This record gives sequence, structure tokens and C-alpha cells, in this order.
Amino acid sequence: MLRKIGGVLILYLSLYLIGNGTVNASVKVDFSEDLFSEAVILIDGKSGKVLYEKNSEQRMYPASITKIITGILAIEEANLSDTVTVSKNAREVIGTRVYLLEGEEVELKKLVQGLLISSGNDAGLAIAEHISEDEKNFARKMNQFVRNKVGVENTNFTNPHGLFDEEHYTTAYDMAKIAKYAMNNDMFREIVSTKELSWIGEGWETTIYNHNRMLWNYEGATGIKNGYVQKSGYTLVTSVQQGETELIAVTLNAPSSKHAYRDMYRLFDYGFDNFETKHIVKNQVFEDPFGSKYMLADDLYVTTKKDEALFLDVSIYGYLKVVGKNNQLVGIRGLQRMEEQYAKRSPRFLASIDRW
Repeated sequence: MLRKIGGVLILYLSLYLIGNGTVNASVKVDFSEDLFSEAVILIDGKSGKVLYEKNSEQRMYPASITKIITGILAIEEANLSDTVTVSKNAREVIGTRVYLLEGEEVELKKLVQGLLISSGNDAGLAIAEHISEDEKNFARKMNQFVRNKVGVENTNFTNPHGLFDEEHYTTAYDMAKIAKYAMNNDMFREIVSTKELSWIGEGWETTIYNHNRMLWNYEGATGIKNGYVQKSGYTLVTSVQQGETELIAVTLNAPSSKHAYRDMYRLFDYGFDNFETKHIVKNQVFEDPFGSKYMLADDLYVTTKKDEALFLDVSIYGYLKVVGKNNQLVGIRGLQRMEEQYAKRSPRFLASIDRW
């Protein structure tokens, strides 16, 4: 329902709008004593808003969730149809493997699948050597990638697979941002949501199964990766989509895999009970109180508290603002000023929003 009140355009919505750099949408709740993991976070996978956190900026050891970065870097910055020749170093790496043989030639995409689905450390090192010649140079590339493309600050990688190193660390908050970035890539989403895959290699012919059991055990799970080494404990990053809402959770240093999964269930139950995501499509046209027209240049994803009525207001300065209870500003996004000739040809924004 749209009204003009005192010359201000207002839209009544049952949502909680969050724009860039705006107020956190988290409901005040504390069940930290019921969570076993040392550090956790739950975010909206589209808006990025933090919905719950505990020790989310504490430095932690990631273990195999490191492979999220190795995978998305390979997908975005290399050619997945490349043929990779497996080295002696990759063949002999310790830990979980897909049993590559020295000299074996493998398509890069297949290595990324072995890395993300079956957590192959040998696949991770083969990828690193193919892209950057050695592990050290690839780690440097990983760190540049997460700083420049993802925008995280408290993470440092020294290897592509997550085997323990004192200088190989991250935070729950950083891993949530990294996972959100990676899940925007369709190829990455496809691979991490794969439950099982036929694997035919020179040293191993089998069916590999995704190590993230959330794909089987929680409705709507879409990825992403689990991990374990003794000094990091059990680590887990999971995305779940129900309806239009996709949430991402990270748990670090759980005492067992069972405890990590229990924490995940609790976080997602809480998230889907209290929040939902709405989508305002880009190129919608808005009008301020004096008739000037503005366009939303990019899709806007909205984190909502369920059943909360809010007001959408277009200011004379070209900002889309959302006001909640007691006139509290809870969201703001800059709009693009439209030239008059283009504005006359443009549709009103009401059509796409009325369906809510």
C-alpha cells in the first residue's frame, strides 16, 4: 500500500530493510551457552547482515574450510578446462586425498570437485602448483584474493588445503564473508551442493561423497565445506536456502563433528524462525516528494524481521530510507538520479513491489 504523507512517499512493508552500512538486524538473543563451538556466526547470505555471533572476530584455525578459497580462486582466475599434471609433492601430501598419482593428468575442474566434495589435500596442492607454480606463491595469491576481492582483514593463509600452521588463520566473520562471496558463483554453488560424484582416476575409481553431512540432514542445505585437524577442532561452513531466504553459518573449534552439526541446526532453526530475505529488483524507479525520479542501480536484498511493519521513504537527496518502530532508521541506500527524458519512459516502481 502506497501513500503520500506530508509530501513524503511511504510504502508499508512487512520487512526489515538493510542497505549497505546500516543497522544490524539481529534479534537480541543469547544461546551461547547452548553452543559447543568456540566461535560462531550466522549471516544473511544475500544482504550479509549478521544475525547472530559469538567470538566471531577471534583468530581461529580453519582446517579444510580453507579449500573454499582455493576452489573459488581456481574457478574465477584459472581455466577449468586446463589439464593439470600431478607432481610428486601433490602425490605425497598427508591427510584426506583423492589418491592422485605422480604424473597423472587431470582436468582442473575435476580437481576442484575432488577438493570441495571429497576434501582432497592432494587436489588442493595440485591446483596451487598449476596456478602459481608452488604452494608459497599460491598462498600469497589466496591472501590477495580475500583482501582485494572479498574484503576481509583478519585472515592469513599459508597453504591451499588447511593443514595446520601457526600463521594459517581466519575468523568466523571472515569465513562468512568468504562463503557469501563464493556462493555468488554458479559453478562454485553447483560443486559444493553435489552430494555424490563418480570419480575415475588412475589411482582411484569410486564414488565420492560430499563430506558436509548438512546436505543430507537439513532441509534446503546448499553447501559448503567442513574441516578438521587436531589443533583447529571441527570446523564447518554451511549455507541453507528456504524459500527466498538463504542463510550462511560458520562454526569453529567444535569438540566433535556431532557438536558442530548440533550448533548448525540450532543456528539455522533460530535464523529461519526469526528472519527472511526480500528482494527489490534493480532498475526500479522511485520518486521523491518534489517529483524528481531516481533509479535503484543494483539489486537490493533485504533482511527482514518476520511480521514487522516498516516504512520505505525516498528523500529529496536521493536516498532510499527505511524507518522502523519509533521512527528508527534501520536501512539506507543511495539511488541514481535519472535524467528527465529517460524518467518519462521509465515504469513506476510500484508494479514489482505490490506483489509483496
